[in-house]
Amino acid sequence: NGEEANSTKDAKLQNSGFLDGMLMKDAIAVAINKIEELNIGKRKINYRMRDAGFSRQRYWGEPFPIIWEDEIAVPLTENQLPLELPHAEKYGPGPNGEGPLANMEDWVMIYHVGGGGARETSTMPGYAGSSWYFLRYMDPHNTDTFCDRKVSDYWNQVDVYVGGTEHAVGHLLYSRMWTKVLYDLGYIGFDEPFKKLVNQGMIQGSSRFVYRVKGTSKFVSQNLKSRTEYVDLTDPIHVDVNIVDGFQLNLEEFKKWKNGEYANAEFILEDDGKYICGAEVEKMSKSKYNTVNPDVLVDKYGADTFRMYEMFLGPVDQSKPWDTKGIEGVHRFLKKLWRLFYTDVNPATNAPGKQVWNNEKPTNAEYKILHKTIKKIEQDTENFSYNTAVAAFMIAVNEMADAKCFKKEILSQLLVILSPYAPHITEELWSLLGCEGSILDAVYPTLEEKYLVEATKEYPVSINGKMRSSINLPTEVTEEEARQAVLSNEAILKWLEGKDVKKFIFVKGRMINVVV
Repeated sequence: NGEEANSTKDAKLQNSGFLDGMLMKDAIAVAINKIEELNIGKRKINYRMRDAGFSRQRYWGEPFPIIWEDEIAVPLTENQLPLELPHAEKYGPGPNGEGPLANMEDWVMIYHVGGGGARETSTMPGYAGSSWYFLRYMDPHNTDTFCDRKVSDYWNQVDVYVGGTEHAVGHLLYSRMWTKVLYDLGYIGFDEPFKKLVNQGMIQGSSRFVYRVKGTSKFVSQNLKSRTEYVDLTDPIHVDVNIVDGFQLNLEEFKKWKNGEYANAEFILEDDGKYICGAEVEKMSKSKYNTVNPDVLVDKYGADTFRMYEMFLGPVDQSKPWDTKGIEGVHRFLKKLWRLFYTDVNPATNAPGKQVWNNEKPTNAEYKILHKTIKKIEQDTENFSYNTAVAAFMIAVNEMADAKCFKKEILSQLLVILSPYAPHITEELWSLLGCEGSILDAVYPTLEEKYLVEATKEYPVSINGKMRSSINLPTEVTEEEARQAVLSNEAILKWLEGKDVKKFIFVKGRMINVVV
């Protein structure tokens, strides 16, 4: 009846002659061997390939150095290269489905003694140049060749390439092919373009839905659509996230949306009078109305906030949903950073508030905050762990604010390590501190481990092998100093019950055991 059929290759064969009782996955090879043994067929591997069209019907892109003469493709000679695009006053489709170049007859038609022909009017795709552009960066001013062999031998491969998965399938695939061809021709000395690839995750969209009662212009709120009268009677419709505050729909904006398509909409609301939308994490797409315009966010929060929030969303190699609500936290962090230097900006004049930074000598505790952050940021940046680096900056700024650390020596170094993450606010504060030049040219701070050494160590104290208490002692404490501190500590003395100490065991940096 088909319901009990085994459609996998783990099916046991029946009514199959010499293959009876075998699993299908094992029987395939046996059957092929038998066919070859009987000389009635040959083993063969088939590949399914998809051709990639190399031409584009558009203006931009490298033109093909080809002239068609009597339907024969004749390449330009080397001294006629490079073939550059002609100047175009306007762009538009050419005749018969051709690209814009077909409209430029003076450029297309070539006449010479003995005949002539027409240039190819299609252009090469973007990956024709993008597949090997990184080699040109090594030797950009060379007018004789794309890159001198001595130069490419010096720079060698690209150390790390960052790109999304979709980008990798296209661009990186062709980069490998170009590199291998150039290697085979002896132009470069390596046959792989990139030493390391980091695939960045996709920023996903958090879609919002309204629920229309079928056959009506009524829309029921998310939490009400499970009621008996609406079960299986609603259709989810994507709605523009920009007219939704979190999950609450702006009813008036919805009526105006799509040129008033829903102007007559009626709403079945929650008890508090709100319409709550449904939500789902999907690929960010215009068709799903879940795209967020970066320009709007930059205008509202600034480029540094937008930049750091993208990094803060999660690990660089994982896809993560965008949530505009969460951007406020990063914005508050940058404001708190500003207040280590000045009071809030004067909204009337847009000028910095009152200066709070000073030239006093930092304390060891303040140096510790700074160098702990330097160490963490170095590690996280090296490992592409940008989200944890942003978190470390937030912790550092909170600790400096709590310690009332307004020292220029500390703050200037904090700005330098923060500058790759928030280049605009750090550049401005660097200038306001009176530092010379651009922060981009500043020397990166050197980690000094001495500030990270703990001054004290907490020792667990056991009495006759059972842990009873703990005590903080200097890290360089001697055994005699430890003995005196332990045997004079009231919390520990009560466990001794006045008994004589038979043995005092001190393991530096680890534990203390008192035997009575």
